Amino acid sequence: MLRAGSIINGKEVIGKDSSVHNVKNPYTGEAIGTIEYASKEDVEAAVTAAHQVFHSVMKTMPAYRRAEILRKASDLLEARTEAYAIMLAKEAGKPIRDGRAEVGRAVQLLRFASDEAKTMHGELVPMDAAIGGEQRLGMVRRYPIGVVAAITPFNFPLNLVLHKLAPAIAAGNTVVLKPSEKTPFSAVMLAKLFEEAGLPSGALNVIQGAGAELVPTLVTNPLVQKVTFTGSSQVGLSIKQMAGLKKVTLELGSNSPNLIFEDGDLDKAARSLVKGAFAFAGQVCISAQRIYVQRAVYPSFLERYIPMVEQLVSGDPLQEVTDLGPMITEEAALRAEQWIREAESQGATVLTGGKRKGTMLQPTVLTGVTHDMKVMCQEVFAPIVSVLPFDTEEEGIRLANDSDYGLQAGVFTRNISRALRIADQLDTGGVWINEISTYRQDNQPYGGVKLSGTGKEGIRYALEEMTEMKFIGIHYAE
Repeated sequence: MLRAGSIINGKEVIGKDSSVHNVKNPYTGEAIGTIEYASKEDVEAAVTAAHQVFHSVMKTMPAYRRAEILRKASDLLEARTEAYAIMLAKEAGKPIRDGRAEVGRAVQLLRFASDEAKTMHGELVPMDAAIGGEQRLGMVRRYPIGVVAAITPFNFPLNLVLHKLAPAIAAGNTVVLKPSEKTPFSAVMLAKLFEEAGLPSGALNVIQGAGAELVPTLVTNPLVQKVTFTGSSQVGLSIKQMAGLKKVTLELGSNSPNLIFEDGDLDKAARSLVKGAFAFAGQVCISAQRIYVQRAVYPSFLERYIPMVEQLVSGDPLQEVTDLGPMITEEAALRAEQWIREAESQGATVLTGGKRKGTMLQPTVLTGVTHDMKVMCQEVFAPIVSVLPFDTEEEGIRLANDSDYGLQAGVFTRNISRALRIADQLDTGGVWINEISTYRQDNQPYGGVKLSGTGKEGIRYALEEMTEMKFIGIHYAE
């Protein structure tokens, strides 16, 4: 049995009368280990340690050294791919093949961050653009902001954590990480890996426990200069209110639309949207939740799509053949099943799936849905997708935009003019043409509008939000 506690100033905090909780394998229901929850005093100690190490070490650490640490962490992670993939399967129920893919992305992400640490730059400002600015030089430089509070979810316990840690370290900041209590062990593994890579003790601190108990103490601490959170819109809004004048990045929920036009590649769209809707049991914030198909090809799309969905293999995440693993808890699976039954009672039809056993929910395709049903207007965060027909380009855009969310969208069409028109009109932070909404490249600017959040991730863009611009002016006249 595994056992983990918080890591504060380089030391793991275990056995100090902490509250002990079991961490369960979502597929088997068996405990894989115990986690000791941090106290509010532990949170304060972690922030204090991060603050001290920032001012004594990280703030003045040269860029090449930060880059070396990130590159060494990348190499170490790559060498331990299988161990991390197995942990993701046990903690989060992620199919082992998807776990390896997540580790691979994380390795690449760290290399992006290593490169960005060496290329962070400012700009020159032409002071003589204004009357009286002669013989003056203006420059803008970026400086690390200080202590970054990173709060992360269970669904990508490695990659989403590193989307916060890697740019923070690249910029020269320190971090207090609050990972999901459902996936604590991968966070501890990561902290120890960074220590091995040469990151100073106290530059990365991990506090374990439930968000409701720890997040307010962390977010409101005056030594914290930046908060970056990935999770639900409801929690994100509360963090925004608590943070006050601190910098805040919120990566929140979505119910991503995907538009398929009659001139689109139906085979590619169907094949891609199987993965897009059901990867990691739909527990992905940019999961393809709403599919709109132009009416002329609507039957043809379903003829392709349904058999592909029914070929998915559900089962043990540690088995190589598994495509679809469990949802994170039985409570989450039960809630999703109830939403399906509610949609049926309101007139929707289940074309395939819809049944649940424990944490396992069958991949489910719905038709006949309306935009006021929960499976459409809220974030389902489950292996459920709804498919609806539309007629005109204008109707497709209107349906896609009829949402409180706006993270990413996918559009399938061979008409480049149409593609660019639609990209301009969709109310989302990102639009992929001939690609699913679920695709994310780790160096792209990533972030949403409306209830999907504020701010951007993607190493260079996150790094900019984790630094402060300072203007420096020189009057060089004698």
